[in-house]
Amino acid sequence: MTTHDVVELILEDHRTMEDLLRRMRSIEADRAKALREFSRLLIAHGEAEESEVYPALRRYKRIDDDEVDHGEEEHAQGNKALLALLEADGVGDDEWDERLEKLVQAVNHHLDEEERTLLNEARRHVPEERRAELGEAFLRERAELLASDCGDAENVRRLLKG
Repeated sequence: MTTHDVVELILEDHRTMEDLLRRMRSIEADRAKALREFSRLLIAHGEAEESEVYPALRRYKRIDDDEVDHGEEEHAQGNKALLALLEADGVGDDEWDERLEKLVQAVNHHLDEEERTLLNEARRHVPEERRAELGEAFLRERAELLASDCGDAENVRRLLKG
């Protein structure tokens, strides 16, 4: 990652998530490995957004707080779908595939909405220097979470209860 603009960093993570979702759908890929990578990234990304980015966006009058709240709700929906997939018995069986599709729908919906609303608004209304500061804070928090077992089922369960 060469940029520190928080919008660009978030978009890079979104593209990585989409790639990992494609790998989880592919019978030729190591689907279990893709799920582990996806789970870590989804949790680290969402938690870093909620702790470092979303609170800052709430301070801008031209950014709708309801959209920020909605983003948090969608994180919880994605985490719930992720937990269901993590708790599935076998990778690639019918149950796993059904749970994967629910996760794909929840995550793709969130990525699309966040990009069209919050990220476009942040580009328009948050000065470039501030976006770089937020990007650095986002990266720090995200890296700390990625270094932990943030994507394991027990942690996802804890986040959903929290």
